[in-house]
Amino acid sequence: MATSSDTPAPPQAPDPQQIAQSFAQIAERSQKLVNEYLERRGESKAPAVSDDLGLSHAFMDLSAALIANPWKLAEAQMLMWQDYFRLWQGAMQRFLGEQPAPVAEPAKSDNRFKSELWENNFLFDYIKQSYLIASQNIQKLVAETQGLDPQTARKVRFFTRQFVDAVAPTNFVFTNPEVLKATVESGGKNLVDGLRNLLDDLERGGGKLAISMTDYQAFKLGENVATSPGKVVFQNDLMQLIQYNASTARVWRTPLLIIPPWINKYYILDLREKNSFIRWAVSQGHTVFVVSWVNPDERFARKGFDDYMLEGPLAALDAIAQATGEREANVIGYCLGGTLFACLLAWLAAKGNKRVKSATFFTALIDFTEPGELGVFVDETTLTNLEKKMQERGYLEGSEMANTFNLLRANDLIWSFVVNNYLLGKDPFPFDLLYWNSDSTRMPAKMHTFYLRKMYIENLLTKPGGISLAGEPIDVARITTPACFVSTIEDHIAPWKSTYMGAKLVKGPVKFVLAGSGHIAGVVNPPATQKYCHWTNPGLPDSADEWLASAQRHEGSWWPEWNAWVSQFGGDKVDARAPGGGGLAPIEDAPGSYVKLRLDPAGSSSAHAARPEKAQAAGSETKQRTGSDPPNAKARARSAARHRTAKLKG
Repeated sequence: MATSSDTPAPPQAPDPQQIAQSFAQIAERSQKLVNEYLERRGESKAPAVSDDLGLSHAFMDLSAALIANPWKLAEAQMLMWQDYFRLWQGAMQRFLGEQPAPVAEPAKSDNRFKSELWENNFLFDYIKQSYLIASQNIQKLVAETQGLDPQTARKVRFFTRQFVDAVAPTNFVFTNPEVLKATVESGGKNLVDGLRNLLDDLERGGGKLAISMTDYQAFKLGENVATSPGKVVFQNDLMQLIQYNASTARVWRTPLLIIPPWINKYYILDLREKNSFIRWAVSQGHTVFVVSWVNPDERFARKGFDDYMLEGPLAALDAIAQATGEREANVIGYCLGGTLFACLLAWLAAKGNKRVKSATFFTALIDFTEPGELGVFVDETTLTNLEKKMQERGYLEGSEMANTFNLLRANDLIWSFVVNNYLLGKDPFPFDLLYWNSDSTRMPAKMHTFYLRKMYIENLLTKPGGISLAGEPIDVARITTPACFVSTIEDHIAPWKSTYMGAKLVKGPVKFVLAGSGHIAGVVNPPATQKYCHWTNPGLPDSADEWLASAQRHEGSWWPEWNAWVSQFGGDKVDARAPGGGGLAPIEDAPGSYVKLRLDPAGSSSAHAARPEKAQAAGSETKQRTGSDPPNAKARARSAARHRTAKLKG
């Protein structure tokens, strides 16, 4: 016999007075946001609606192509209606107690329908399958449409996927059983809390929706992220150079330099002690130096791609020579940092200057023939509109770049947080990777225009002399430095088959390693986790498919494989080096001040370090080569003050 303890307690009704107070606060804050928005619209000269990506033209071309082939359109409609008829039949069978096979199922990687409520409830299973049938058939029709140019085809496929993701039943209160369950159990408190979260994010974004992905207050640079001990030993206006403390008594003679992308920040390689590539490389006996890029503002508008090369990795190599006495280094370039590194190697080859013993490329594109889904956002129309924006401000705003990357995985990086934060009324979970992901950076106008036009649109890096940097035509085919390319099989930013094409362009000995997972998780995969796998192949056949067909699969991280390769170029062992023990005096503790400038209210932008004499001297050497002075401390402080904002509430 059931006892009272076996009976679940009924949901506790919310306090009506508390609910009323919440709605009063929400109404007040909403009115304030509306007034601020209307005031901004009144001051703005920009049109209310713009089509910077040229979507209207692309979808008009799609419509014309579909109309031109009515039989194909009719066939697609017939196939979709056949799927719906099978769904109706299955629904009737299930209603009568049978268990028919589903007509449409989500992909294994689709986390939207993981709850058993989508399976066990007759109505919501029907809603789910109905959505999946429409989604799959619409995307199939668009993908198979003939007569579109490649860029238009990529664009309509990508944004069709964005549309079907946006209208998923998971994103609405009355068609999401998890949300309905939470609403009943909390008496609607989840929706009130969700509305409050929505207003918080609107206020945080200054009237634009800035979706919170993590608990930003749970992390602080230098305390629980980016904690590897070291010192900033050099800085100029574009970067700080960090030298990390040795953790072994003896180290390889040849130092190791890491060039991260400046689209985001270097500490993706130093998130936590357990997954820090930087800390792990130090433990393997490498003297590790890392470039930490500045987060630029309008003062950097005229900085070009060659400035990033000269004042970034080249200046770093000069500083490392002062610090260690070693003119050559083993160098890693990650993503855009790898593209810049390839340019530097080609530039050094043109100069007849050998500064690099071995070259490693993490998920880096050199050949942009197939640039992946980012290519959707780069064509002549889009770039022309983007150039107008950048000319007005002097840079591409970090939030715009972040939104682009988030769209590549919208279900994971947008809609999952819409459901969690606004419909379920929950606070986002503290997650170091998402803290880093939200720490966006700006892109100087001149540099970014050059990069998008010369690399993505014109693909000139593959052409001998197609690009000139610092007055020197470059040719990547002149690179003879031993190279290791590390790519990831699920990469949506730098597709591995495209990085393989880049590996075929250089003329030195090449090792190609293919890791499991994607652009970030596949790279940040420490051996201790025993996750994923990687493939190796001693050969480098003509095509990527041939390489994979004859490659050997290995379980676990690729890090030890790379370390065994790069150690060949380490030279002999010497006593461990301490930051400041060579020709450069320490400026400040790692992670430094440049990385601490955030563009959102989550972090502090006031951190700043004055230059000691040795750093100023090094900066003057950079000036001799580039013709530009590093900004002084007061200028940087003024810049930081412009970007300082209130802390994220709650």
